[in-house]
Amino acid sequence: MQTYILLTKLSPERVTHMRDRAEMGKNWFDQVKEKCPEVKFIAHYALLGEYDYLGIYEAPDAESAAKVSMISLANGAFQAQSLPAIPYKRFLELTQEI
Repeated sequence: MQTYILLTKLSPERVTHMRDRAEMGKNWFDQVKEKCPEVKFIAHYALLGEYDYLGIYEAPDAESAAKVSMISLANGAFQAQSLPAIPYKRFLELTQEI
């Protein structure tokens, strides 16, 4: 499975409801599990910066990763990006092939 990084920025409306984040996050995660049962989350972090959350997960393909981003957007994210991630050791191996 491919590793992906999910970067999420909440909409201004969602940011004002910070006390409800636990419930909103659970609803989002339940939807991901229901609609993308093949996706496995490895870690999830709150960020202080340009994005509000960072998720690390594995998905079998780019379409599944796109669904994770779309579920985020449907649940109040202003921005959601799923980026493929390459383990650093493999990245270094690829540099030797150039």
